[in-house]
Amino acid sequence: MISSYQDYLNYLEADLKSLNKIRTKSSFLFDNILNFQRLMRKCEYFENCNINKHRKALALYRYERLSIKLGFSIPINVFGPGLSIAHYGTIVVNGSARVGANCRLHTCVNIGTAAGKTSDAPHIGDNCYIAPGVKIFGKIILGDNIAIAANAVVNKSFVNGSCTIGGVPAKILSNKTSDGLLIQGYTTPPSK
Repeated sequence: MISSYQDYLNYLEADLKSLNKIRTKSSFLFDNILNFQRLMRKCEYFENCNINKHRKALALYRYERLSIKLGFSIPINVFGPGLSIAHYGTIVVNGSARVGANCRLHTCVNIGTAAGKTSDAPHIGDNCYIAPGVKIFGKIILGDNIAIAANAVVNKSFVNGSCTIGGVPAKILSNKTSDGLLIQGYTTPPSK
């Protein structure tokens, strides 16, 4: 979670690397997904660090407008650094969900709660690849380095991660991890 200006800059840099973008004037003017992620991080920074309420309100307004334009329903403070949204299109994420660093997210993905619940949402580890059409719901845990195949319905935990899951309901398809399916823009800092 972003808790300082330096965290904000680190998240922006990790997102830029994960999207495989370089910092240019045209990318900041014309790349809607990059602008969406940049606004999301700015809103997280303003929210978590109690920055000027007027600047925060303006950023949230711009964020909501761009969300509607792109078809995203993604609340702030859900995704760790290194988020990579692959395409425009419907993406719905519950505000109680938590996703670790380096997540690659495709269109028509839904990450939500169990039926009738408001806070029983998934917790997803680092280096997760989520293919198009995936539905993840309930109070479940998905471990690190997991790849989720297209149109999978995930309603149970895969705590160990390091595998590919898919199907309806999801089951382990192979021991292949998310390596090669995403760019890891964020690397864990070395321990001191």
